[in-house]
Amino acid sequence: MADKSAHIPTDRPVRTRIAPSPTGDPHVGTAYMGLVNMTLARQHGGQFLLRIDDTDRTRYREGSEQAIFDALRWLGLEWDEGPDKGGPVGPYRQSERTAIYREHADRLIAAGTAYRCFCSKERLDEVRKAQSARNEQSRYDRTCRALPAAESAAKARDGVPHVVRLAFPTDGETVVNDLLRGQVVIANNTGQDQVLLKEDGFPTYHLASCVDDALMNITHIIRAEEWLVSAPIHKVLFDALDRPLPVLCHMPLLRNNDKDKTKISKRKNPTSLLYYRDAGFLPQALLNFLGLMGWGGPKDASGQSVEMFSLEEMRRAFRLEDIRLGSPVFDLEKLKDTNAKHQRALAPAAYAAKVKEYLLADQRFEAVAALVQPRTETFGEFMAMGDFFFGDVVQKPDLLVPGRGKTEPETQQLQTETYFVVSDLMDLLDKVAPFTAKPLEEASRALGARLEEELPGWKAKEVFMALRVAMTGKTATPPLFESMEILGKARCLGRLGDTLRSLPPPSKKALEQREKSKKKAEEAAAKKAEEEAAMTPEQLAARRAAEAEAKARVEAEAKARAEAEAKAKAEENKKKAEEAKARAAEEGKKKAEEARRKAAEAKAAAEEAKKKKAPEAPPG
Repeated sequence: MADKSAHIPTDRPVRTRIAPSPTGDPHVGTAYMGLVNMTLARQHGGQFLLRIDDTDRTRYREGSEQAIFDALRWLGLEWDEGPDKGGPVGPYRQSERTAIYREHADRLIAAGTAYRCFCSKERLDEVRKAQSARNEQSRYDRTCRALPAAESAAKARDGVPHVVRLAFPTDGETVVNDLLRGQVVIANNTGQDQVLLKEDGFPTYHLASCVDDALMNITHIIRAEEWLVSAPIHKVLFDALDRPLPVLCHMPLLRNNDKDKTKISKRKNPTSLLYYRDAGFLPQALLNFLGLMGWGGPKDASGQSVEMFSLEEMRRAFRLEDIRLGSPVFDLEKLKDTNAKHQRALAPAAYAAKVKEYLLADQRFEAVAALVQPRTETFGEFMAMGDFFFGDVVQKPDLLVPGRGKTEPETQQLQTETYFVVSDLMDLLDKVAPFTAKPLEEASRALGARLEEELPGWKAKEVFMALRVAMTGKTATPPLFESMEILGKARCLGRLGDTLRSLPPPSKKALEQREKSKKKAEEAAAKKAEEEAAMTPEQLAARRAAEAEAKARVEAEAKARAEAEAKAKAEENKKKAEEAKARAAEEGKKKAEEARRKAAEAKAAAEEAKKKKAPEAPPG
């Protein structure tokens, strides 16, 4: 039987890495991969590297890199080499390595394993459309692969825009070995000539990752299974670089706790590591929970899995080859249970210190106090006004929905629209930077104006109220956007996610219609932006004036309709009141007549009875 640990090299140290992108909040998936990579390196006396994949400048977000550092260190995941520490194979930011990638791209071109592609976007679009019409796989048709080397070099010297593509083999097979999945085989005639170097000179993930892994002497590439489809491309690239492919281990993806076990997403679970820090989870509990994902934990003397363990206990017991290929479920309730066990294991004094540190962090507490102070009369009112800053919020879906649904179908439609409003708010807040009051308010007002047009049942003020209720569980609070700044992006997104999960999900048809309408609105906005970019200042001013006039006209018409409806309603109510008054008078008259009749009858009956009782006169 083959030794399952044969993947550990004996002639060089184990070197692992993670390469997160600074495009948003640090993801729980980054911690999951970081935990496994660091544990393997520590087990074998090797090195764990942190590399920052920041080559996609369009998605780069200021502050995201530091957030990655802070979140990983909060968890206790420490790297040996990285951007903030340096090391023998730096730099460790890919944006600082562009000259290295261009040099390797030139080497690949010279060796014939890559080539320059001068095809325009328009031509590539036409190729895709033609392939789609023929029901063929969409891929580059390799036109420029046939260009003579001299002609290609001349075009490049003349400054003709181009990318560099991998010359993927066209016959035979590419075979890749995965530690957990065995052989992965691809027929080369189904492969594609992927872009390695973009027009702007920045590399794609494929080139940067392979060059870096080769030059940084990485022995194990441990990453999520979604990258398995790239493994044949990377095998071809490593062969072209004349370097051995590291051990590949594609880990099972973290899954939502839903019936389809979908890939973990912020709409089903909080995915930001900062959320768990800011929500008061213990870092050792989150690491323990992530360690259970796929691996299952160490075993006790009887062979049973141990559910509570430390990072050091994981280091001693972990075996990469024992990872299970099932779908590890990121169950938030299970995480809370794990956190509760770790929390209850603390000594009372340690627990009190942790709670004090969490609740009374000086800077945050002072910011909260500044918002609450003008709105309270006694210290005893502090928590009633500011409790949402310190704990979870009880979601109240009924307060989110504007109360205009008269019928069941109307109410269901409003609930569906509420789901879309909260979903759009999540997308909006994820992009706001910096996450401070003014940008939050500006972005929210812009979204409110857009949703007024897209969802006729909503007004901007109702979008703000939905946001307020989702953030605080209340309809009256300290200033909303200042409060959100204190809460922080991760907790705000987490609360919107909680709100979304408290609402009935829309039908598949409603989701599809919404996506179509959003796409149409985005296309219209893009077209408008393109038109306005070509306008003179005078033309642009005229358009703005016309838009303002049209908006004022629509608002006036809406106001007139509302006033007419209110007047008609008032007249209808008046008529109903008069009719009710007349009915009441008639009823009163009838009752009075009935009472008089009964009184007369009673009087007559009494007189008749009196006559019968009267004594007869004696005879004369």
